[in-house]
Amino acid sequence: MKKYLAKRILFALFSLIVVVMIVMLLVYSLINKNVIFQTDDTWNKKSSNDRTIYEYTQYKKYGYVEYEDYSSFIKDKYTAIYGEDYYKQTDFLNDKKAIQDETTFKENVSVQEFVKKYQAEGYQIIYLPPVKYKSGKTKPGGNGYLIATYEKSVFSRLWDYAKGFISIETKNQVEDPNLTDRYIRFEKDPYSGAFALVGSGTQHKYLIYFDSRFPFMHFNWIHINLGTSYTTYRGQEITTVINAPTGKVIASKQQYPAMIGTDEYADTAIDFHSVTYSDVELTGEEKDLFTDNYTVYTLKREGLSMIETSFLIGIIATILAYMIGIPLGITMSRHKDGIVDKIGNLYIIFIMAVPSLAYIFIFAAIGTSLFDLPYKFANAEVKVLAYVLPIISLALPSIGGLMKWVRRYMVDQMNSDYVKFARAEGLSEREIYKTHISRNAIIYIVHGIPGSIITCLTGAIITERVYSVPGVGNLLTVALAQHDNGIIVACTVFYTFLSIAGIILGDLLLCKVDPRISLSGEGGGGR
Repeated sequence: MKKYLAKRILFALFSLIVVVMIVMLLVYSLINKNVIFQTDDTWNKKSSNDRTIYEYTQYKKYGYVEYEDYSSFIKDKYTAIYGEDYYKQTDFLNDKKAIQDETTFKENVSVQEFVKKYQAEGYQIIYLPPVKYKSGKTKPGGNGYLIATYEKSVFSRLWDYAKGFISIETKNQVEDPNLTDRYIRFEKDPYSGAFALVGSGTQHKYLIYFDSRFPFMHFNWIHINLGTSYTTYRGQEITTVINAPTGKVIASKQQYPAMIGTDEYADTAIDFHSVTYSDVELTGEEKDLFTDNYTVYTLKREGLSMIETSFLIGIIATILAYMIGIPLGITMSRHKDGIVDKIGNLYIIFIMAVPSLAYIFIFAAIGTSLFDLPYKFANAEVKVLAYVLPIISLALPSIGGLMKWVRRYMVDQMNSDYVKFARAEGLSEREIYKTHISRNAIIYIVHGIPGSIITCLTGAIITERVYSVPGVGNLLTVALAQHDNGIIVACTVFYTFLSIAGIILGDLLLCKVDPRISLSGEGGGGR
């Protein structure tokens, strides 16, 4: 078992690396990077050299290139010499002005230092000469610039992504010399009643805690950094985007940390589990409410997060699929070539043959016209009803798939020798189906259960797009439309990891329910 898991995990990591490399190669190298400016109003307002410089700053931020500017170089140089008043010094002003003369700028000592430094590091030096009118006056946005750029390879980009993927908070994370009491320990959580892992000196106060929101056990101790969104969510971390609750702020009777142990309560929407450390000295009002510098917080909201929305729709659809698909598949096999079997096969052929987008619109049309169900999520007056059509659209194809495979496996088992022996022993058809055929046939279905549950977290791309569901699946389609490379790579990592985890868990579950299968290669069938 251990050997199998080790091989599976290594192969999974290799597969994940290969997939992410391919996606990075596609989005960063094979697609023109200028597409990121299609919806950028700032880019449209700039012209000439200013626009080029803005492009390079954005390329650096998005991870396309490493980029250094001569102005920053001389700023650092003269700050080290003169301090914060560097910009008043004649040396600095002369060096800054030097690149505005394209005939003499190469003679400047600071320019030579800049070129020598970055050429030695493999950068390409680019000089943008000033753009002037015939009169000699510089055109708007036409100032001269000297920059150094370096195109990232897919390997360096992958390494940068991997090395910052996981971070763990320690008690020395906060760099505040006034904080002397540093620890990480379990304490009784006054807000949930359970125990929580809390820290002092860590960025978050509550490192591990429980509450009523999915997934019920929350980690601030270990951070998964999927990357940053720039075009869609303007600089927000993607992990925060998919986990942050949405909707209206909801206030409730709660106790501030300084009120705990008293009968005093306040009407507030603060999520006290989210508090992080502030280096700023507390105000008088804050000292009355908080017992330490963990005063930066987020607010509680009534809506679900993206991942909660996708999982809720997905898990309900999955449960319905298994509850309906398996019994129908068994019924079809027991009445093979009968009217029930023919109707079931007709449905299976329909759901497999018709493109998913087509039958989603068919079900949407039926649901909205006959049952007055809301078509778009945002338009639903009763929020619960907004989930009906997406759940049905997800469940129906899964039902068809389960019906097909259960019927097939059961029909195969009906012709097995052990079934013939059971009939010869006088067992009724009902007993044979219930005791022997059903159990053996369902074994093959078991393998897909973990994957079906886990992939509920990824959302359904087409379904969520059609119904405007604010879930993780719709996130990818929006990112593709807006060329948000950070989200595209993050979704690739997220989807691939969960798919691999589903396969491994499916193998383990199959090993448990089928004694013929041994992952260790010892005993059983050795398969």
